[in-house]
Amino acid sequence: MKMWRLQSLVDYWKRLTSGSINRQIFGAAMIVGLLTALVKVAAVGKELVVAQRFGTGDDLDAFLIALLVPSFIINVVAGSFNTALIPTYMQVREQEGIKAAQRLFCGATISGLGLLGITTILMVASAPLYLPYIAAGFSPEKLDMTFHLLCAIAPLVLLSGIIIIWGAVLNAGERFALAALSPIMTPTISVLLLLMVKSWGIFALVAGLICGAVLEIILLGTALHRQGISWLPKWYGFDTHLRQVVSQYFPMIAGGFLMCSTNLVDQSMAAMLSPGSVAALSYGNKLISFPISLATTALSTAVIPYFSKMVVSKDWIGARHTLKQYMQIIFVTTMLLTVFLLVFSEPLVKILFQRGSFTANDTHLVAQIQNYFALQIPFYIAGTLVVRLISAMQANHILMWGSAYNLIINIVLNYVFMQWLDVIGIALSTTCVYIFSFLFLTHYANKKLTSPSAN
Repeated sequence: MKMWRLQSLVDYWKRLTSGSINRQIFGAAMIVGLLTALVKVAAVGKELVVAQRFGTGDDLDAFLIALLVPSFIINVVAGSFNTALIPTYMQVREQEGIKAAQRLFCGATISGLGLLGITTILMVASAPLYLPYIAAGFSPEKLDMTFHLLCAIAPLVLLSGIIIIWGAVLNAGERFALAALSPIMTPTISVLLLLMVKSWGIFALVAGLICGAVLEIILLGTALHRQGISWLPKWYGFDTHLRQVVSQYFPMIAGGFLMCSTNLVDQSMAAMLSPGSVAALSYGNKLISFPISLATTALSTAVIPYFSKMVVSKDWIGARHTLKQYMQIIFVTTMLLTVFLLVFSEPLVKILFQRGSFTANDTHLVAQIQNYFALQIPFYIAGTLVVRLISAMQANHILMWGSAYNLIINIVLNYVFMQWLDVIGIALSTTCVYIFSFLFLTHYANKKLTSPSAN
């Protein structure tokens, strides 16, 4: 009887997620979403341990600033390469077959890792020049700790580049599960090290990042091998397809550079304020980033292969229908979530973080920051959907210009709101930036869809 019920559920799921493109996207998004939720639960567990051990103290401030530039490089250089690669990879695979797609994958991997390696060396070598500026309020001892943490974190850039590219190729083959679940390694290892090796202090978090990334690479590499995709580096030359990826990459990296500068600017400006402001800003975004990361990872991972197929087949009506339908779903669900977070902000922060070094005063400040961050949720998630459509249409110059405007608005509003609300003003500024970004990108995406001849 139990086996019959299980088979009935499986059959129902297959019927629900097969047929139309929207149903396939829904199925992929649900798989990625559920597995990402599991990863996020592990990440929350790690944050609880971190809050208990370090509160909003100097060690955590130093770690967050040290992680800022490596994360920036990972998001801009590796993340942009991934977004530029997949539409072309899908096009080549559909039109020329698996072997041509394999050659593109190898060439793109070598190019991407070479660029990341050079960037990592420059990041460490120039750290004494830029760290005093992005950590302007730090004491000499705190700044020295930040530098040593940065050097220890540096290998993560190259490791994350491999993870992003390999995971993207698995997703392009509609193999979503492992790439969604493998990030659970990092928070799991981090918690074990924080609890078992207390003498390492904040460096246990660094060790958790590196060890988790290595294990994730092993899992993804094994999955690629089983799919018949070789991950061994082999150079086939700078051919037409790789040139197409590069032509999309430079506008994408420019846009990514400008967009990710928002976080860099926020953390740097928070470092100018009273001690603990960087950590408070980070904690205020922890709970908000959970549904945002969950939804954007599920949507963007699931939707870009299907958007790419629509663009290759010039199915503009289908693309418009998919965009409109998912936009409605996003706003209905996220508005309810936003209201819930606004009403219960302080109790949630108290339950999650207030213990050990994290005091009641910290709870009150973080809850206020969290309220302003919560207002961005509908616009951020819907904006991510639009970004994926624009990337699939290979119109990344739109993203570049939108990101430039975002950076300017962010700097101006940060300065204005900080005078009024201190570190809380940075959260309000971030929300305003994402509202503008959503409106700007949606306008141009609809313009491209109604005039497909421009693509």
